[in-house]
Amino acid sequence: MAGMRIAVLGTGAIGASLGADMIRAGLDVTFIDQWPAHVEAMRASGLSVHLPNGTTEVTPVTAYHFCQVTEIRTPFDLVFTSVKTYDTRWVTELIKPLLHKTSLVVGLQNGMTIDDIADIVGHDRSVGAVLGMAANLFTPGVVVRQVAREQTWLTVGSMDGSRPPALEAAAEALGHAGSISISDDIRSSKWMKLIANIPEMLPSAILNVPLLEATRIAGVRAVMNEASREAYRTAKALGITMVPIFGKTAEDVPDSDQYGIDLLDAVLEHYSLPDTRVAVLQDWDKSRRAELDAFSGYVVGQQHKLGTRAPVNEAILKIAERIERGDLAPDPANAALLIEAGANAQP
Repeated sequence: MAGMRIAVLGTGAIGASLGADMIRAGLDVTFIDQWPAHVEAMRASGLSVHLPNGTTEVTPVTAYHFCQVTEIRTPFDLVFTSVKTYDTRWVTELIKPLLHKTSLVVGLQNGMTIDDIADIVGHDRSVGAVLGMAANLFTPGVVVRQVAREQTWLTVGSMDGSRPPALEAAAEALGHAGSISISDDIRSSKWMKLIANIPEMLPSAILNVPLLEATRIAGVRAVMNEASREAYRTAKALGITMVPIFGKTAEDVPDSDQYGIDLLDAVLEHYSLPDTRVAVLQDWDKSRRAELDAFSGYVVGQQHKLGTRAPVNEAILKIAERIERGDLAPDPANAALLIEAGANAQP
């Protein structure tokens, strides 16, 4: 990877953590972010990453604000995008002038951002990724990583299953942050992560509690499980292959919707601490718009295209939309709404 130029576009908790690991491995990495205070803090004091073992790593970084992208002249070989899913299209347009014909754009986000990226840079330069890790960032320049490198799981893959040299390079770069593999069917792999995300993201955010705490509230896990089953059925209807992720093997993939529940169990066991708050809740904590369309909203939309429904995800989505509008606050008392919605939603 000597001489390869890498950009991390969106250096929030996940992007910054992965980028710091690449820098510490000696790679040429440029951080680009839209939060001015975060950029200035990293320029002044480097990026501080608090690790699960209680130690802190401070890494000097080269950081640019989004408005300074036009000051960069030399193209990047690899671009890792780690912005919110709803920002994917415009930031890909932003970085497009800094790509050459064999550059790859690797979408690190949840959801199906590979399609948005491919629309802009082409299918041959759009790479998908699936991550098994957790982190948060509330103070500029300071990340709290909740999953150690040796427990972090990552996979990448091209849209057509090919393995060009740049894809191998992307996998090698991410391999400095955890266990890495290359998927021959990245769309299916990303759907597996979506199935795992569906029951956790909106329900625990709606309740305004850490994920593990949400699963212990009476009646909530049953609603989560049904939302997961709907996501599984949606994937099957779309012809998605059930593949192992999170380090599972083919023998760990049952031929039933139990797999969705198994994936949630894996998230709870391996990627959740008692204080882990999901990405949607972290956005609401910061008064930001959350990625509703990337989770339950995506399943609801896909079912609509199929001419059918995902009633539990519809009900969960409506509650989350009330919170986005300011009509409802995230609160443990919303458990009653979740349970009622799950019980009353009929196909």
